[in-house]
Amino acid sequence: MSEVPKLAEPKLALIVSDSAKAQDGSQALRASHSWVPAEDADILVVLGGDGFLLHVLHDMIDHDRIKPVYGMNLGTVGFLMNSQHDGVPIAHRVAEAHPVPVSPLRMEATTQDGRKFSYYAINEVSLLRETRQSAKLEIRINGRERMEELSGDGILVATPVGSTAYNLSANGPILPLGSRMLALTPLSPFRPRRWKGAILPESAEVEFRVREADKRPVAAVADQKEVRDVSTVRITATAEKELTLLFDPGYTLEERIFTEQFQV
Repeated sequence: MSEVPKLAEPKLALIVSDSAKAQDGSQALRASHSWVPAEDADILVVLGGDGFLLHVLHDMIDHDRIKPVYGMNLGTVGFLMNSQHDGVPIAHRVAEAHPVPVSPLRMEATTQDGRKFSYYAINEVSLLRETRQSAKLEIRINGRERMEELSGDGILVATPVGSTAYNLSANGPILPLGSRMLALTPLSPFRPRRWKGAILPESAEVEFRVREADKRPVAAVADQKEVRDVSTVRITATAEKELTLLFDPGYTLEERIFTEQFQV
């Protein structure tokens, strides 16, 4: 009887934040496994915080080198990361991890002088007033005007992953993973005062048109990428740039989203 060939273990690359905490915490991990360069890896193991993980994900999108990512928290919040567990081999943890697909948003912004910019957002795209005067925005969904004028500090569109970040702080809804939905959340709305936003299907195309742009300038921000003095902003979810985050069993991002909704 011929032997069943063993499946090759995935090649892992270690990516570590420049922070002293991450650098110090990486020493034992560096020695515990045979790592390969990131370009040769099947999976990236990222040490740091949520901000550093987002930086790595954006770098993969920008250079079209998308690979599954397993994050370990050596930062502050670490909502998108796994916790540290001493004594468990990293190869075993990665092999047992559950994949979570993440579709980023694509922001296409046109400025008042006609320049065009395109950026991706994993958490949210937000429109923010640039001066003390309130922003005035027209909201269009799939080419149809849904709100003639929203007056306030601005508005954001959040993914399920981003729904527990800025969106939650702005009293937006938490979206379960796999819901294929987007949160449309106003920021300190003045008119209409009682509008709480909307939940949209991921397939929706969202467009904002800035009213009185010369008098009330607005900036558009895709995660950390900012475009100032915009006139129109179009936002769509993009499946061709889908990312995969890996989470330990019982410690999935979906479980943390449930926990967040039942905190008192």
